[in-house]
Amino acid sequence: MELWFLGTSAGMPISGRNVTSVALRMPQNRGTFWMFDCGEGTQHQLLRTSFKLSRLEKLFITHLHGDHVFGLPGLLSSRSSLGGTEPLDLHGPQGLREFMETSFRISGTHLNYPLQIHEIVEGKVFEDEAFSVEAAKLDHRIESFGYRIAESPRAGALNTALLADMGVPSGPLYGKLKSGEDVSLEDGRIIRSSDVIGNPLPGRVIVVLGDTKPCASAIQLARGADLLVHEATFSHDLAIKADDYTHSTALQAAETAQAAGAKRLLITHFSSRYKPEDLSGLEAEARSAFPYTDAAIELRPYEIPLN
Repeated sequence: MELWFLGTSAGMPISGRNVTSVALRMPQNRGTFWMFDCGEGTQHQLLRTSFKLSRLEKLFITHLHGDHVFGLPGLLSSRSSLGGTEPLDLHGPQGLREFMETSFRISGTHLNYPLQIHEIVEGKVFEDEAFSVEAAKLDHRIESFGYRIAESPRAGALNTALLADMGVPSGPLYGKLKSGEDVSLEDGRIIRSSDVIGNPLPGRVIVVLGDTKPCASAIQLARGADLLVHEATFSHDLAIKADDYTHSTALQAAETAQAAGAKRLLITHFSSRYKPEDLSGLEAEARSAFPYTDAAIELRPYEIPLN
C-alpha cells in the first residue's frame, strides 16, 4: 500500500503545489485505489502518476469547502470518458449529493457507470472482508470528517520448523495448513492448522483527517495509527489565526499524533503563504513534538509497510 499526495495546498493552489487530494494505492490483489478529497486540478495531477481512473474504487470527501471538492465533477466525468464502467462509491457529508446532482444536471453530464453517493454520519461507513472505514466529526467551520481505514488482521505465520520436526513434507500440505485447512498424513495423523499457525498479524491503519482545529475526536480516530495525515495550515506563531479559522498549526498536528500514539505523521494543507522552501520549517516545528513527522511532498509515494 502507498499513499500519494496529489495536492498539499490550502485554499488555493500555488506554483508547485496543488489543492487537496490524496490517493491510496490498495494492496496488489485488490488492484484498485481510493481517494480522499478532490480539489481543482486533481485529475491533472493523476496524469503524472501511474494511477488509472478506471481503477478508482472509492472516493471519500472530508468536507465541502471548494479546495476539497471543486475537482470532483470533472474527475468523475473523465472516468466515464476513459472507459470506466465499474461502480464507484462516493462518501461524504450531507450536501454532497445535491452538489453532484446539480453539477451534472446543469452541465448535462452523463456517466457510463453507477455512481453510488453515500452521505455519511459518524461511525462505520464501509466494511468488507479486507478493510473497514470509520468516520468521525472534527472541529471545523463546516461539517468536516476524518476517516480511519483499518485493514483486517492477516493469518499468522506458518511454523515451518515445527512442521519439519513433525515430519510433514513441504509442498501442497503447507499451503492447505496456511489457508486454515486441517490435513491428514499417510501415517494417519491429522495436523490441525490451528496448532501450526501463529497468532493473527494486525492489519495496517491509515487515518486521513479533514480540516480541523485540535479536538478529542481527532486523537481518538488516530489512536495507534500506522500513518496519520493531518492538516498543518499554519506555523505555531499564527496559532490565534489558526484557531479563528478552525485550522491547526504544524505543532498542534504533532501533538495530536503524539497523544494518539500514532507511528508516523504526514502534515499537509499548507497555507499559500508558505512556499515550497518554507515547508522544512513547518516540518521542524512538528518534529519538536513528534519526531516521526514529514511534510508531505506531492507525487511522491509513501509506503505503508506490513506490520
